[in-house]
Amino acid sequence: MCNKAGITFPVLSDTKLEAIRPYDLLIAEKGQDGRQVGGPGEFLIDPTGTVRWRKLTELHPAEILEAAKVLQ
Repeated sequence: MCNKAGITFPVLSDTKLEAIRPYDLLIAEKGQDGRQVGGPGEFLIDPTGTVRWRKLTELHPAEILEAAKVLQ
């Protein structure tokens, strides 16, 4: 999927939400059957590992599904 989309950076698949929880990126009731899902976020992290800036955006599942259809 990443190759087809031209993505050249690492992409995390976190089905158990283990990496998503510590970054406070959970979005309740947006997933299939009303489950929690991870939302998109951007972070600037300094060399010591401290998050210096973050931007969280709203998840739009319909848009993501449409984009995924193009990749099939």
